[in-house]
Amino acid sequence: MLFSWTFISCFLQIPILVCSYTSSECLVRMNYRIHGEGNVVIIGYFPAYAIYPLNKTTDWRMLKFNRDFMVEIKLKNYQCILAMMFAIEEINNNPYLLPNKSLGFEVNNISQGQRYTLANVFRSLSTSTCVDLNYRNAHESNFAAVLTGPSWAISEYIGTLLDLYKFPQLTFGPFDSLLSEQRQFSSLYQVAPKDTFLTLGIVSLMLHFHWIWVGLFIIDDDKGAQTLSDLKSEMDKNGVCTAFVEMIVVSKGSFFTKSWKNQVQILESSSNVIIIYGDSDSLLSLIINIKQKLLTWKVWVLISKWDVSKFDDYFMIDSLHGALIFSHHHEEIPNFTEFMQKSNPYKYPKDTYLHVLWHIFFNCSFVKKDCKIVNNCLPNASLGFLPGNIFDMAMSEESYNVYNAVYAVAHSLHEMILNQVQFQDHEKGKKMVFFPWQLHPYLRKTLFNQDEVNEVLDWKRKSHVEYDILNFWNFPKGLGLNVKVGTFSPSAPKNQKLSISSNMIQWATGPAEIPQSVCSESCHPGFRKTHKEGIVACCFDCTPCPENEISNETDMDQCVKCPETHYGNTDKIHCLQKTVTFLAYDDPLGKTLCFLSLGFSSLTVAVLGLFLKNRDTPIVKANNLPLSYTLLITLMLCFLCTLFFIGHPSTASCILQQNIFGLLFTMALSTVLAKTITVVIAFKITAAGRIRRWLLISRAPNFIIPLCTLLQVFLSGIWLTTSPPFVDKDAHSEHGHIIIICNKGSAIAFHCTLGYLGALALASYFMAFMSRNLPNTFNEAKFLAFSMLVFCSVWVTFLPVYHSTKGKVTVAMEVFSILASSTSLLGIIFVPKCYIILLRPERSSLHYIREKSYARRKKNLNT
Repeated sequence: MLFSWTFISCFLQIPILVCSYTSSECLVRMNYRIHGEGNVVIIGYFPAYAIYPLNKTTDWRMLKFNRDFMVEIKLKNYQCILAMMFAIEEINNNPYLLPNKSLGFEVNNISQGQRYTLANVFRSLSTSTCVDLNYRNAHESNFAAVLTGPSWAISEYIGTLLDLYKFPQLTFGPFDSLLSEQRQFSSLYQVAPKDTFLTLGIVSLMLHFHWIWVGLFIIDDDKGAQTLSDLKSEMDKNGVCTAFVEMIVVSKGSFFTKSWKNQVQILESSSNVIIIYGDSDSLLSLIINIKQKLLTWKVWVLISKWDVSKFDDYFMIDSLHGALIFSHHHEEIPNFTEFMQKSNPYKYPKDTYLHVLWHIFFNCSFVKKDCKIVNNCLPNASLGFLPGNIFDMAMSEESYNVYNAVYAVAHSLHEMILNQVQFQDHEKGKKMVFFPWQLHPYLRKTLFNQDEVNEVLDWKRKSHVEYDILNFWNFPKGLGLNVKVGTFSPSAPKNQKLSISSNMIQWATGPAEIPQSVCSESCHPGFRKTHKEGIVACCFDCTPCPENEISNETDMDQCVKCPETHYGNTDKIHCLQKTVTFLAYDDPLGKTLCFLSLGFSSLTVAVLGLFLKNRDTPIVKANNLPLSYTLLITLMLCFLCTLFFIGHPSTASCILQQNIFGLLFTMALSTVLAKTITVVIAFKITAAGRIRRWLLISRAPNFIIPLCTLLQVFLSGIWLTTSPPFVDKDAHSEHGHIIIICNKGSAIAFHCTLGYLGALALASYFMAFMSRNLPNTFNEAKFLAFSMLVFCSVWVTFLPVYHSTKGKVTVAMEVFSILASSTSLLGIIFVPKCYIILLRPERSSLHYIREKSYARRKKNLNT
């Protein structure tokens, strides 16, 4: 069975720069060529060269053409041509794919400008020198599809025309949402995967190196606006901020002025990382400015691999050295590198490009008219001999897409032919003819069907695209290596999506340390971030954590409060266990108070013993001996009750210390009150002698003691019933300590008790003050008045001190007040009597009393 020839046409525009001496005849040969014998021919359009006027300085890559022009050969395109040739040879050698048919291809140059591009397309489709839109010569072969790329603009130009004829078009440049519009480009298929997770990959890279302050360069078009929205949304979710955003207008020549105006912003920006989002063609002017005019020592993050041979400057260091590049991951194609190394003008004599390259780089003699080399070439010359910055032997992303595009067309043709053979009857020897639009169902099945079993196109069935992260090494200048340093896989687990080897990366600032890009220096542990109103979240001040709060991580927004049982250390980075403490017996303060308590109680016992021993003396009998005994016993118990305040508090001790204190002091003060009333009755009351005598004989003032005590018992009962004292913990008064104290329960009840005692003290003071000048040899009214004055002064001073101190100091102050007030009563009332008994016993005799009384009467008579 005979088959008609099938053409696959390719329009490729991939800029790589190399120049050569040539002639107009040679240019014609380079512009159009057919290579490879076979039934099926693939036609490709490449920007193989460009012509420039001689109005700027030339170098070894910009060589003179005729008299007024130069020719720029775009060498990087040639790898795409080789990828197409390699794929076609594999298919032709595969007996199971397109049997009895062979593929060929045709390559055409794309001139600058939309007009010339469309003219070349018309010329190819009509196979005629003169273009006739409604006429096509009878051709031995059929065109099956057109490959275009990588520029979206070229694909759009050609796609607008091809869609009119439903001609299949495959573009292998970066995925563009504009080209995926089915209404406008229903016949266009994008081979490159969609960059759905590229923004996530970029942000993950920023977070890995803690770069949270970055600049953005993005193309100013619909795609750029959508990209900016997606990127900023992802950055905002992860705490990455933008230092500046530059939207780049894609118009040749217009960006040079704008970039020079904004280069000051780039240089002065505190951001050391700048993301460039866009294809290499659109950002050509920007990259030229960066490489030749901005030596910034910044880290550039790119989404395209730049053609380093396209730029030339006179600096030893390249500004893009150390850049990180996101590139689609693709598997290595077996034998492709070997195929490129074996490609030479002798193997492919019709390949004009190979002749030109051999002439330039290997010093071969060259016949300009025929564009062919002759002898005198370097033996065993190969493309592998060329420097990496001139011709990269590693398969580029575009070449990989070209390779897959050719296979997609081949599989689609194979399925279509099988379908025609199976369902259509043909006469023997009659050629099978098809129209290009008939290929669409099979292309859709090949490219988009998840069940397609095809190892070559296996990448199409992956749910997520993987990216290689490349590091651009260009020091010394001209090295031009893209070294793989990591990967990004969106389908991997959360913390394993990004894998990168930091030690392999060469940074523009040197290999020693990873560059930093932050608006504000990190807040170290012990500090928290304080954001300023109206400023992005990445710019902040560092504020020390408050008392008892910590931050044990860098850049914490809020400090963490330590639990009640812990406290923050000096650096505010750890919570330490608080020490439990109380007014213990082994504490120095506790020991002192305990010693004073026992000492004064012992002294009181001694005074009581002294009074018992000398109970028959006038000085002891003169001031109501039973009341003196009662007061001394009460004072001894007052001194001892302070022991309830020392030691580990318990519920019993908390209840006893407050109530016993209240009862004992009530008894002491009521006893003093009874003493003063007794004196007043004896000397001041002017009632009938019978009544006064009855009051003194019946000892009626002594009933004041139980009455006042019962009233205090009543107050204590109400206190214990409503809100009794309890054991409490004070975790705030003393840093690093939890103080166990007795909580009063009801502060009102406590202050009522103090008020009641104060009232008794004032009453006693008033009575004693009235009887201070009575004519009695052993009148103690003055001492009682003064003791009450000191007693009131102690407790009036106690109240503000009590409310201004915390913890065990408060307890100590209360104990001290009890001791001080009790000591004032003991010392002022009883010490003078003890002095007379022990040191001046003659003053306590009857003889001394009579003489003193006689002297007082004589004095009164004289006056």
